[in-house]
Amino acid sequence: MSENIKDKVVVIVGASSGLGEALARRLAKDGAKLMLGARRTDRLAKIAAELQLSEEAYLKTDVVDPEQVQALVDKAVALYGRIDVIVNNAGLMPHSLLGRRQLNDWNAMIDINLRGVLHGIAAVLPYMQEQKSGHIINTSSVAGHKVRAGSAVYAATKTAVRVISEGLRQEVKPYNIRTTIISPGAVQSELVDSITDADVAKGTRDYYDNFAISAESFANVVAFAISQPEDVDINEILFRPTKQEL
Repeated sequence: MSENIKDKVVVIVGASSGLGEALARRLAKDGAKLMLGARRTDRLAKIAAELQLSEEAYLKTDVVDPEQVQALVDKAVALYGRIDVIVNNAGLMPHSLLGRRQLNDWNAMIDINLRGVLHGIAAVLPYMQEQKSGHIINTSSVAGHKVRAGSAVYAATKTAVRVISEGLRQEVKPYNIRTTIISPGAVQSELVDSITDADVAKGTRDYYDNFAISAESFANVVAFAISQPEDVDINEILFRPTKQEL
């Protein structure tokens, strides 16, 4: 499966932990040329060193700021001469009941989960359109397909990611650009740590402790999508732990 991954230039946004870190480790093993972005540069530096990447292969990136996302993509192109894949993976999941009026959490999810994806798309499109090739991978969620009490705003942002990705798929056909939505279920990551409501956090953490599968499962799914021949466009992968009912 690594044959179509080797030497591809891949930008991973949200690469400092969890799903993004697991993906960086998997793609490095498969021979991809990586550019890692996240807010925690200490974590990025550690990961880059462990993967024997260049000191230039990461950049502090807050996806809320479109200029920082653009700088990350520009740096990848400056370092490697092109960009083949971007994985828009940064996200928060501070579940809460709407009646608790957690406005700061709502705004953070909209800024990171939704605007962050748009900023990634905006940053790579000019390069990929000029190349007449590329692959844009956006992380959604099972919550983009199913809503439950306490997840309304998070589910709204993840549904929006799917809608934007489908519109993008149709728009980029003249440029030979592929698009993929990855919709995970309960996968081990730091998402649970972003929940500010104590009781909701406990319930979600207990659920993840019982059901969540490893972050490597996400990395394997993304690698599958990237590894396909250039004439195969995997548009969405929805996956869950075998035991997950929702």
